[in-house]
Amino acid sequence: MNHNASLTAPPRRTRRAVLLGLAVLAVASALFAVRRPLMMSAPTCLAGRWHGCLDTFNGVVFVTLVTLPLAVLVAWALARRRRAAGAASAWRSSLAEVGMVHGTVPFVWMTMMPGGGAGTVPGRVSLVPLRDLLTMGPVGTVGNLLVLAALGFFAPVRFAALASVPRVLALGAGCSALIETAQYVLRLDRVSSVDDVLVNAAGAALAALASRRWWRTTVEAPADRPRPAPAPAG
Repeated sequence: MNHNASLTAPPRRTRRAVLLGLAVLAVASALFAVRRPLMMSAPTCLAGRWHGCLDTFNGVVFVTLVTLPLAVLVAWALARRRRAAGAASAWRSSLAEVGMVHGTVPFVWMTMMPGGGAGTVPGRVSLVPLRDLLTMGPVGTVGNLLVLAALGFFAPVRFAALASVPRVLALGAGCSALIETAQYVLRLDRVSSVDDVLVNAAGAALAALASRRWWRTTVEAPADRPRPAPAPAG
């Protein structure tokens, strides 16, 4: 019997329970803080009306929270399918994939919302670093940090090739540059700013640091393929 394993198991379970409890508490606190604007969007969103729901920040946040149980169900279904196929790290891979999508798409959607002069106002570009950062304010800065945070958190957990802060930083910068380019090309009445790229990339890198203990640091023999059956003893 491995006494060391039996001694270390309870502390690990306790640590996980504490982390889960803190996460639930953080989410509950955030929901309590924004409950009023979310409730203002709830009737429109629940009625299925596009305008007033998916074209507002509050509406997108509300839909993201409402669909969270569905995201968990999708992750469970993916993990179950992978475990049935004998794949390694079924839950980690599934949660990371769903987390990347569910945590990134809403923020990208919000960055692509058109302004009042969309289609008529020519695209604007700000290429002087740190000039726009001074005018973002706390809400704008936090929002830009969160745009690619889910991608930065889950990407190195899912892919060993991205298990590095510089690589996640480069990934965040590249994705943010694509968003800013799309804003300019589509003439959304937004300013395509280099500071947005810098802050988005920084948010991805900081989120990657937060998930460092769960990174996939080794390339597993194709993760989604079933493990080969052991050869019979001869």
